Amino acid sequence: MTELQKRILSSLVIVPVVLLCLWFGGWAYRVLVLFVMVGIVWEGETLLGQPMKSLRGALLLLWPLCGGLIAIKGQWFAAFYLLVSSVLFGRRACGPVLVAMLGGFSLLWLRGRPDGFLETFFVIFAVIASDSCAYATGRLIGGPKLAPAISPGKTISGSLGGIVGAVILGGLVGHWSGHGWSFSACLTGGVIAVAAQAGDLLESAFKRRLGVKDSGRLIPGHGGLLDRLDALLLAAPVAAILALMAGEGPFWQLFR
Repeated sequence: MTELQKRILSSLVIVPVVLLCLWFGGWAYRVLVLFVMVGIVWEGETLLGQPMKSLRGALLLLWPLCGGLIAIKGQWFAAFYLLVSSVLFGRRACGPVLVAMLGGFSLLWLRGRPDGFLETFFVIFAVIASDSCAYATGRLIGGPKLAPAISPGKTISGSLGGIVGAVILGGLVGHWSGHGWSFSACLTGGVIAVAAQAGDLLESAFKRRLGVKDSGRLIPGHGGLLDRLDALLLAAPVAAILALMAGEGPFWQLFR
């Protein structure tokens, strides 16, 4: 089986599972997010050379798990206190824990809002639209590289195409939500796309510095969780900040 075939088959399994968990919410969604948080810490710390079967490794895995459970209970102050306290493990080790908890907390908090399903859907699919349109545009147009020292395959045309794709997706979600077409929803899609691309580049720089191609082998044809979720891990906290600023309404109405 080729890598492309593995990639397609993995997507056919993963995408419906994610959509169902997102739709039903509750513990189905929460368990999925907790699994992702722990998995990201496992991958990140393993890349940094941390033996995960040691006591220190077990404590690093407990950090996002306990933080996620506390967040699920709505005790956000305690959850973020636990997040900040992870720096006690040292600057090098705390990186994957901070990334996993910030991304996970954001996804849990967004889904629990009044328009949580649509807001989380907006973020996830704006990221997917950005990634897919960037890939397609880059392959069709090519041109100057975006950040050749970090990710030689990415082009400026691809980046712009990804932003356009997320802008269109943002407008569509805003329209489907019953709020009609709006400049605000389109602009929010663009903001999420920029954050997503920044997250992708940061993860690429992390892997390049360590001299590895993939963060793991959990997902056949895709690599590890970090490889697939790098963009979302930064886009979700940005969306959460926008939601905090927007108040109770959908966060894509912030720029009205």
